[in-house]
Amino acid sequence: MISSYPVPVQRTSERKRIIFVSGTRADFGKLKPLIAKVNDSGEFEYQIFVTGMHMLARYGSTVNEVIKAGFTNIFPFINQDSSVSSQMDMALANTIIGLGHYVREFQPDLIVVHGDRVETLAGAIVGALNNILVAHVEGGEVSGTVDELIRHSVSKLSHMHFVANEVARRRLIQMGELPERVYVIGSPDIDIMLSEELPTLAEVQARYDTEFSQYAILLYHPVTIELHTIRQNANHVLDAALESGLNFVVLYPNNDTGSEVILEVYERLRGNPRFRVLPSMRFEFFLTLLKNSTAIIGNSSAGIREAPVYGVPTVNIGSRQINRFHYPSIVNVQDSKPAILAALSELPNSIVPSTHFGTGESAKRFMEHLHSLSFWETCPQKQFREHPENQYTILG
Repeated sequence: MISSYPVPVQRTSERKRIIFVSGTRADFGKLKPLIAKVNDSGEFEYQIFVTGMHMLARYGSTVNEVIKAGFTNIFPFINQDSSVSSQMDMALANTIIGLGHYVREFQPDLIVVHGDRVETLAGAIVGALNNILVAHVEGGEVSGTVDELIRHSVSKLSHMHFVANEVARRRLIQMGELPERVYVIGSPDIDIMLSEELPTLAEVQARYDTEFSQYAILLYHPVTIELHTIRQNANHVLDAALESGLNFVVLYPNNDTGSEVILEVYERLRGNPRFRVLPSMRFEFFLTLLKNSTAIIGNSSAGIREAPVYGVPTVNIGSRQINRFHYPSIVNVQDSKPAILAALSELPNSIVPSTHFGTGESAKRFMEHLHSLSFWETCPQKQFREHPENQYTILG
């Protein structure tokens, strides 16, 4: 249960006010190091607007994980229920309404959003329409579904960009973003990944009742532009997993359109001792599970972003992560049982851990920018930076 709700009040100090928006277990894992650093500094007033999958019992009510992280300034908002969880446009509209009301009370100076979810887009829209600065974490990335459209839309609505690497920075500049407002800080979750505070594997197994000595992780999300083949593709993935002979820890998909179909397919696993199906996991526990796994299979960004940091093999299935990071640990295959089985039988080994997305100092770099006076002097009226090759002169 949530012990208390923050009540927005009139300003009592000159401290800048920041709202962090989180809609999923994944984006909270990315934002958590940044929130912790802001909280520890005592220099800013902050709130966490918690919504989306966090508020759904079906996905483990992960708002409680936000609370257990030690943060107190939490405002929970239900933007959907099980009857509309897969209707992304309704979830977007509801979040805009709820967050819009909230910012007019809390009166923030900055809204921080992450990634490419509809709650992220809602945060950027509310900020833009209320003349509030918006900072987008991990813009400039590419993927193979509606996520990419959302991510780039958020970037165009945002004023500052905290990106993972120079590749992402160049993409944003190519999109017309001002170079002086694109900051390379690395991926914030790597701060947690490389810390010495992760739980042990024994603690993870005890908490989530997973006693496999060897296992792989299965994390498969719907591809919103391939709704007509979701059931077929999900069955191919499950057929391969079943025939592989491996043990699996299976996590629920996100709640995009089509998730219901995948969950129906997962009913085939009921009672199978080789599969432990979980709605969600605390982020730190998931990282320990990933670090000690044989492989991760499916189409989650965790296989592209986090697994290479540990040198864990990824069997990346289908088009959802198309055009994203390529690394020797990542094997890309089609949605077919033979292709998935072949990849599982010949997993890469002795992979050098990747540092492409950072080295674990993101929160420190984030705070350095918050301490800059010029950061807060950014005008909420954005300007498009014309590429020199496209500049033209209007003749009078």
